Amino acid sequence: MHYNPNKIEKKWQKVWEKTGIYKAQDKVSGKENFYHLAMFPYPSGNLHIGHWYNFAPADVYARFKKMLGFNVMSPMGFDAFGLPAENAAIKRGIHPKTWTHENIIKMREQLKSMGNIYDWSREVVTCEPDYYKWTQWLFLQFYKNGLAYKAKVPANWCPSCKTVLANEQAEGGKCERCDSQVIQEEIEQWLFKISSYADELLKDIDNLDWPETTKIMQKNWIGRSEGWQIEFKIKNLKLKIPVFTTRADTLFGCTYIVVAPEHPILKNPNFKFQNPKFIDQYINESKKKTERERISEMQEKTGVELKGIKAINPANGREVPIFIADYVLMHYGTGAIMAVPAHDNRDFDFAKKYNLPVKMVICPNWPKTVCPILDKAYESEGYLVDSDKFDGTSSRDARERIGEWLEKQEKAERKVYYRLKDWLISRQRYWGAPIPMVFFFFFDWQPVSERELPVLLPDVNDYLPTGEGKSPLAKSKKFINTVCPKCGGPAQRETDTMDTFICSSWYYLRYADSSNKKEFASKQKLEAWLPVNMYIGGAEHSVMHLLYSRFFTKALNKMGLVDFSEPFASLRHQGIILGPDGQKMSKSRGNVVDPDEQVKKYGADAVRMYLCFMGPHNQGGPYNPNGLVGISRFLNRAWDLFENPKSEARNSKQIQNFEIQKLLNKTIKKVTEDIENFRFNTAVSALMILINELSQKTYKLDHGSMSTFLLLLAPFAPHMAEELWHSAGNKDSIHNQEWPRYDLKLIEEEKINLIVQINGKVRDKIEAPSGISEKEASDLVIGNEKIKKWLQGKEIKKIIFVPGKLINLVI
Repeated sequence: MHYNPNKIEKKWQKVWEKTGIYKAQDKVSGKENFYHLAMFPYPSGNLHIGHWYNFAPADVYARFKKMLGFNVMSPMGFDAFGLPAENAAIKRGIHPKTWTHENIIKMREQLKSMGNIYDWSREVVTCEPDYYKWTQWLFLQFYKNGLAYKAKVPANWCPSCKTVLANEQAEGGKCERCDSQVIQEEIEQWLFKISSYADELLKDIDNLDWPETTKIMQKNWIGRSEGWQIEFKIKNLKLKIPVFTTRADTLFGCTYIVVAPEHPILKNPNFKFQNPKFIDQYINESKKKTERERISEMQEKTGVELKGIKAINPANGREVPIFIADYVLMHYGTGAIMAVPAHDNRDFDFAKKYNLPVKMVICPNWPKTVCPILDKAYESEGYLVDSDKFDGTSSRDARERIGEWLEKQEKAERKVYYRLKDWLISRQRYWGAPIPMVFFFFFDWQPVSERELPVLLPDVNDYLPTGEGKSPLAKSKKFINTVCPKCGGPAQRETDTMDTFICSSWYYLRYADSSNKKEFASKQKLEAWLPVNMYIGGAEHSVMHLLYSRFFTKALNKMGLVDFSEPFASLRHQGIILGPDGQKMSKSRGNVVDPDEQVKKYGADAVRMYLCFMGPHNQGGPYNPNGLVGISRFLNRAWDLFENPKSEARNSKQIQNFEIQKLLNKTIKKVTEDIENFRFNTAVSALMILINELSQKTYKLDHGSMSTFLLLLAPFAPHMAEELWHSAGNKDSIHNQEWPRYDLKLIEEEKINLIVQINGKVRDKIEAPSGISEKEASDLVIGNEKIKKWLQGKEIKKIIFVPGKLINLVI
């Protein structure tokens, strides 16, 4: 029979759906639960090749775990609320609800065409009332536990999307959705107190099996700084300006201090500034800049002196001027810094521009007191100079000693500050979960009764953003007007909707019990499945989604709603797929690859395998449609080997071949280890080598060898493997079979090439027995004539031996 992937794939997809083979039971006797999860997509309208690159290799891993004997749950759903869907709908003149649901129908079918192991009975769609009822319920739990509050805060406003954005959504000063320049506005917003969990978020991340780069990104975003808060008195006034510093050792070099444009000192009536007009003008100008622009190293530093007041350096009693500058942020530390231009490049540039003193107090030379002339700040460690009794103290020790010295005088105290700010969750848009709060002038904001949830998002005709800082829901009197939950008096609903990241911060919990109408998930089912064993998705979510999900889990754990404190035990990122030209895919470049066309031409199994084969999973790279030709050829050869024997010799009596068995067992070991470590490309390569060898044999392969190959192929090409498995007379699905195990005796090499290094440099390769010991290897290498010349007259200080691979002689 000719290999017809489209026919075979549709056949088995129907069978799998009908039999419910991938429907996960909460408990299976003798099997350990394994929760496998790929990040769910936005219903953008089409499943692009980037989606496939996330979902296809991830599915290989899920199938592999199932065949290893785990009870695997691999669910799927849609992150359906939020700006992506709403902006796309508005652009096309379609209601967001209509656009979203039409896209979900299409994308669900596309996802099913991949032949993945998804348990669709657990599907969640975040814009459905049965889901966002529990999003709202969770909001109320956060509110009741003091983690949700409303405040007037500086916010990132996107003039195009006409809504507020979280800091994480305005990286680089631009909206992540439309790329418009973001401006700063003070708006009353709802926030979550993620800052209350900063220390836990920082401390616990080290225990996770996550990529180091992702851990570092989260650590940097949380930004823990430990140091001293030092008080600078204001000359002739009973007022002080507290500043936070991690470098108390440089205090004697402070020649001015700087306050943020939002600092309360600027509104204090006790201060009589001599230049109020210039100060006000500077404050207004700073409001036009984003936070990223203000702190950018590339931006020229600007500022205005607060003329008429001076601060007193507590270390030496000297007067120092006070400046306002927008490179200082009010939300970090105290909103004021002590400027030490000799030891901070940012302060150095500012001092040079405004002709301020540069006083060096950390010198690399000691006891020599001649310090280098600076053309830039000296930011390294050294010894204190011109610092009174602390002269000669190492800068590291001086940080503590100066802080403690000031602490005894009640001029300083130890402090820890975080860069992480509270999560701004209000959105002035229509397409989102309504915030379940009601305003009554006498009682202020009141939570909606849990019995009244969900607060339904009304179907409105006018869903366009207003641009006035209000949600389109503010136009609906039917939605706004309600009664106070506390007294029954006339009240108004909150019209802002929730950030879509709230929906995705808990969706992994709902999969455990997606049909539950009484609670967001039962404790029994949460305990059965959570935390997620393996989570797979893009590195672009390192700070936002992943950090928010960790915060949610920790908060729910503290409330007693879940019994774990981290959502994802293991995490892997896929790389980025580029166009065939090596550029980012875009319609304007004409380099977008449509996976539906590829599936139609080559079949889903071929597309799956090519995505696994094209390169390291965490790197991605250019997608070359021509590469599918090779994969298609491989699958056809495999099909031909099993279905169309070419010679009578193959139909003769089965012959056991020792060399084939050795190769087969080596392949089992290689593919097993590669899938476990997400090295899908080298696993596919091993299968290609195996099929090449098998195809060259002139006799019919034994049933066991053929079955083993199909089992190894099954995670990559599930449809073809299933068809060939059944054509061989098997009744049960191949995907219910055990993963093959290799025979250690058959994978051992009799001889190995032992790499010989001298001080880490390769000097020779020597043939040696496979099980050679360190002593035997040392004797063999030292006696080798080629190596003797490198060792002549030298002492071997250390021997590093890696069994079966190399020996390194350190001389």
